[in-house]
Amino acid sequence: MFGTAAYAQTAASAPAQAPAGPFDSLLSSGMPMILMMVVLGYFLLWRPQQKRIKDHQNMIGALKRGDVVVLPSGVIGKVVKVEDHELTLEIAQGVTVKAVRHMVHEVRARAEPANDSK
Repeated sequence: MFGTAAYAQTAASAPAQAPAGPFDSLLSSGMPMILMMVVLGYFLLWRPQQKRIKDHQNMIGALKRGDVVVLPSGVIGKVVKVEDHELTLEIAQGVTVKAVRHMVHEVRARAEPANDSK
């Protein structure tokens, strides 16, 4: 009789818990990790790539005659003529080539602006 009463007392004093739903286990185990991966992916991959693209577009838009540029193939040339989608580059004295404007990898030296005070 004494043993039965003690068992009944502990069972009655235990708090009642609702059954775990399918989202409770997902929230407690995987959701914070997934959220952290999404945030890190944005700040480490997507955002710097967008900044790099914007900087490259600004560099391409600012090209002018006299700039020294480098193409992805390693060819270095001086801009002789700027068109909408193409550049004419002088890679040696008297040797010119046409290149697609967006294929410029780097601008080594900017042309000096014309000095009109002389």
